[in-house]
This record gives sequence, structure tokens and C-alpha cells, in this order.
Amino acid sequence: MPKDKHTYSHNKLRKRLRRQVGAAITDFNMIENGDRIMVCLSGGKDSYTLLDILLGLQKSAPVRFELFAVNLDQKQPGFPAEVLPAYLQQLGVPYHIIERDTYSVVKRVIPEGKTTCGLCSRLRRGTLYGYAEAHGFTKIALGHHRDDMIETLFLNLFYGGKLKAMPPKLRSDDGRNLLIRPLAYCREKDIRRYAEDRQFPIIPCNLCGSQANLQRQAIKDMLTAWDKQFPGRIENIFAAIQNVAPSQLADQNLFDFKGLELNRDTTTPAQNPNREWLEEAIDPGQIFLSDNFLSDDVELSRD
Repeated sequence: MPKDKHTYSHNKLRKRLRRQVGAAITDFNMIENGDRIMVCLSGGKDSYTLLDILLGLQKSAPVRFELFAVNLDQKQPGFPAEVLPAYLQQLGVPYHIIERDTYSVVKRVIPEGKTTCGLCSRLRRGTLYGYAEAHGFTKIALGHHRDDMIETLFLNLFYGGKLKAMPPKLRSDDGRNLLIRPLAYCREKDIRRYAEDRQFPIIPCNLCGSQANLQRQAIKDMLTAWDKQFPGRIENIFAAIQNVAPSQLADQNLFDFKGLELNRDTTTPAQNPNREWLEEAIDPGQIFLSDNFLSDDVELSRD
């Protein structure tokens, strides 16, 4: 690609990511004036992109906030400990490297050949939560993006029996930390391109030697196939996460189904556009066309 065309393409991508991050921050009130934000930096494309976009927004944001990068060195064999400090020093970003040998703990507890990701992530989360609270950070910024959120939705649906995804903003169970995911509106393929263009010093994520999370990979493959075969389907799935109708599901904790009662006296029946053609098509002597039968919630075939 010619240099000028590549520059134009990169600038366009950068503006799109900035716009999407800005929209997510605004929609979910992720960043407020005076916030001290701990940006979790793993060395992967997502967290590099997160920090890069937040640094750009920090210069033009209408509120003042601090950014502080934190990496957890879990003592995985072959981990290039010098990469992140060198990168952050070059940027002039304040940072801290937490050193915790969680790798040995995971290897001791999890049988050989089994996926270690679950325990590893819990140990990592506990360490980061503790550091954020001890140092007075008001928000913890994570690099999860839109694809992560959708994958988690299907993982919980297929393997956990729950209609549950990954929220853009979350309070920890103990209420002592707030997590934000500013990349919530961003697509992974855009982040991958952006990271390649910016030439971030990526650290491989397979240093631990753990088996891949086969369930998540299966979901990722399914969504990739859908995206190619059915353009717009992924966007619709993400829109559905933001447009939930509890009364149309079956969770009794979210909607009082037992308390539903008739309410014919206080409401005026709405005019139903289906009534006229139905009255012409169906013999009134054969069926009673009540307003309930002609409700918009009832699907009727005209074939």
C-alpha cells in the first residue's frame, strides 16, 4: 500500500476507535473529573491500544483524569520483563510492575494438560484489585472489546446456562473497585490492524504453555463464520445486549410474572392495524376476534 494511502487509512481507523471509545465512556459514565485510572497492561494488542487511545483522549477531554499503567509479572518462563518498562519510559507514562509468582501456584494446582486460564485469571484479578485499592485508584481500565463481550455471552449461554455477557462497567462483588472497558464498542479486527500499524512491542500470550481455551475458540470460530456469511449479524447481537426486555424472557427475579393481572378497566384498547384485513379474511362466525387475539405480539401468516 502506498505510504499516503496507508497514512490515510490509519488516521481513519484511529478516528473511528477514538470515536467509539469516547462514545462508550460517555454512555456509561466511565471517566469522571479527578479520576485516577489504573490501566492494566498485559503486553497484548488490546491493552496497548487501550492505553494509546486513552492517552490521546486525555489531551482533549473536558475532564481531568490521571492514567497509570500497571503490569502483573506472573513469572512465566521466558517473559520478556524489559519490554513494558522500556515502552512506558519512552512514552513518559507512570507505571508499576507487580511481581507475583502466580505461575508456580497455577502449575502446582492444575493437573498437567488442563487449561490454566480460569485459576490464573482469578489470581491476577485479586492481585490487581488489591493494588488498585491500596494505591487509591478510582477506576481499573481493562482492554476487553466488543468481540470479547459477545463471545462471553455465548460461552455463558452454551456452557453455563446463563444469559450473561461482559458489562462495559462493573463494580466488584465487594464493592471496593470499579472496572471499566472503554473498548466495549470496538471491533477486534480494528484493534488488530491498529496495533500492527502502531507496531506495539507485543508480548506473546502463550508463554505459560497452557492449552488454548477450546470453548472460547469454538465460539470465536462460530462468530467469525457468521460475520462472513451473514453481514450485520454480529452488530445485531451486540445491539440485543443493549436492548433487553425482561418481560419477554422467563427470569422471575427480573419480572413479576406471578403478579400479572388483567387490566381491562383502566386502559383503552389500542387500534390494531391487523383487525381490518383479518375481519375481511376470516368468517366472524368461525372465530371470535378479540383484542387479545389480534395483539401485535401474535404472529399471523397471510399465506
